[in-house]
Amino acid sequence: MNSKNRESWSSRTTFLLAITGASVGLGNLWRFPYIAGENGGGAFVLLYLAFILVIGIPLVMAELAIGKRGSLNPVSTLRLICAEESKPAFWQVIGWFSILAPLLATTFYSVIAGWSLFYLFKALSNTFIGMNGVEANQLFQGLLATPETLVVLHTLYLAGVILVVGKGIRLGIELVTKIMMPILFSLLVFLAIYANSVGDAYASLRFLFYPDFSLLSGESVLMALGQALFSISVGTGALLTYGSYLSETISIPKAAWTIGLVDTSTALLAGLAIFPILFAASIEPAEGPGLMFVALPIALGNMPGGSFLSILFFLLVFLAAFTSSLAMLEPFVSWLTEYKGFKRFKVTAFTGFGVWLVGLTTVFSFNILKDFKPLSGIPLFHDRTLFSIIDFVVSNLMLPINALLIALFVGWTLSAKSMSQQIGLTHPANAWLWQMTTRYLAPIALFFVFLFNL
Repeated sequence: MNSKNRESWSSRTTFLLAITGASVGLGNLWRFPYIAGENGGGAFVLLYLAFILVIGIPLVMAELAIGKRGSLNPVSTLRLICAEESKPAFWQVIGWFSILAPLLATTFYSVIAGWSLFYLFKALSNTFIGMNGVEANQLFQGLLATPETLVVLHTLYLAGVILVVGKGIRLGIELVTKIMMPILFSLLVFLAIYANSVGDAYASLRFLFYPDFSLLSGESVLMALGQALFSISVGTGALLTYGSYLSETISIPKAAWTIGLVDTSTALLAGLAIFPILFAASIEPAEGPGLMFVALPIALGNMPGGSFLSILFFLLVFLAAFTSSLAMLEPFVSWLTEYKGFKRFKVTAFTGFGVWLVGLTTVFSFNILKDFKPLSGIPLFHDRTLFSIIDFVVSNLMLPINALLIALFVGWTLSAKSMSQQIGLTHPANAWLWQMTTRYLAPIALFFVFLFNL
């Protein structure tokens, strides 16, 4: 377990491409548009941006600094820092959450991301042309009701992730993100421009950027905060893991600001690519989770150039999901490789197989086991399928708890002076602002997010 023999990113650019690839995923392209639609648009977006700026970026700096200091997998990094700083071993739980939460998330994320492959194939065969609401719903429900198809998609998608992660940082994750991320951003910009040229640009811009605070509720505020924190990968293990491969020449503050800028830009561009199409088709933006896989195929199939546009859109969704999945598998693989001394590709294949097996519970939760509610006697898990139990545990418990622990660890346990130096905050005012955020604002905000998620 020697950090000197570890790989590192070949350049600042490749690191930023990889870490933004980790952050930009289904949360930006799928979840952000529909929850913005459900919560009034502009006011929600404004809150989201404010939370990214005030709370999200300081926590990104903290996680990157911890990862860079340890230069090991999350578990070993926390163990090392606790030993060096003579801190209680309890804080090592951050490392365990940072490898187990994304690993569990991959088990259902892989299945849902596989849907993008199905819809990409359908787009290539012009399935969406002239599609109406009944047909769109039948297509989606038919997919969920067919376990054989879901297993194939889940297998193909996960096999690709295993192959890339198994190759390591430079020959795997870095190489793939250098190719995929420029394509992703180019597609997103093109789709946003095209959608506004053929769709209802005025309605879209007004919805996204004209804030009507009367539409906000306390629940909306907490949803905006939760979306802001977790869309930039706070508490997910990605920042700790990718930060551990940082070289001394990369500036943590610049990297954190770039991550925040790219992540928010991607979310806004996703809105600009989706909402003009929906408004032009007279579809309400508050469609919920079905927005991408039911509402959008209808809108895309009934607009000029819709066939070509649908191919580009679902290719975009696949690329965003895939680069995020690499960062979700890497923390656990790096731990097994470094701490246990196993060969990377064998570890990745073994881990991926385990993820595939557990992922079958998600597949069958939509069909064969859709009425199986194993924990219905527990109020917190009442009426939840196997899929929704794992989703709830990861998204509503493990990730918020881990983010809260990280804020408490860097804000109250570690030396503020040493953390500021590690991050590179040389100006006293910047160091003071960072400390106030991580010590007070972030823990309070994350505590309420955690309560809201219960």
